[in-house]
Amino acid sequence: MTIVLDRPGATAADRELRADLVGRAAKLLPQLTDRAEHSDRERMVPAENIKALAEAGLLSISRPARYGGLQTDMRTFLEVSREVARACGSTAWTTTLLNVCSWYVGLYPGQAQDDIWADDPTARVAGVLAPTGTAREVDGGFVVTGRWSPASGQAHAQWAIVGVLRGTDDAHSERGMVLVPMSELTVEDTWFVTGMRGTASNTLVADEVFVPGHRYLSSPDAVEGRYATPYAEEAIYRSAFVPVSALVLAGPQLGLAQAALDLVVQKAPTGP
Repeated sequence: MTIVLDRPGATAADRELRADLVGRAAKLLPQLTDRAEHSDRERMVPAENIKALAEAGLLSISRPARYGGLQTDMRTFLEVSREVARACGSTAWTTTLLNVCSWYVGLYPGQAQDDIWADDPTARVAGVLAPTGTAREVDGGFVVTGRWSPASGQAHAQWAIVGVLRGTDDAHSERGMVLVPMSELTVEDTWFVTGMRGTASNTLVADEVFVPGHRYLSSPDAVEGRYATPYAEEAIYRSAFVPVSALVLAGPQLGLAQAALDLVVQKAPTGP
């Protein structure tokens, strides 16, 4: 299966990089397939999978080039996650969520991006955007409390982006997203979904966690394309928020569908 459309202005180098990254994913399929049952049984994508994906550059496709990332386009994002899903749905879903959360960080102010990647360019970010927490304004930032689920990828992340309501009550509040170190959150073991147990999409919990003001991003601003990043020349971080957030989830499903079709063809009778 091939996605036909390409972004305007895509160059030969863009296409070569895309083909290279999909090829890297394809080379990992045998080992990812071998570990798929283990991932489901242990309710965790194996560390070996994450290491292999990271070494192949497949967890840096949405990280800004300023921090050593590949800063690829959305078609590349989709094709990589689709290829991984041919081997293991949980691994592909985790890969997708870690990568899109890197894209979200690219929308934040420069200081927030530095907080994540300046000292550790390989840091990974998980998250839940639903505003099931609160952000109480204090001097210098916010005090955040809440619970967020399902937090796919949290088991392999050093940071989380979580949705909050900023304000005193529902009638006078704004939806937003804050960046929090995983070390300041707790994880409740709540995820047992058949077939996707390996994503370890458990519940994140914050209890009165301080978040500096520069790590807050307004959801209405993001939806309307008013991002806080100062790097206007980075077109990928000017992409439309809602379409990106929805579209990336199609990649793993396309790969799972292809794997199912391949299995049917393999098992089908070949003659009379």
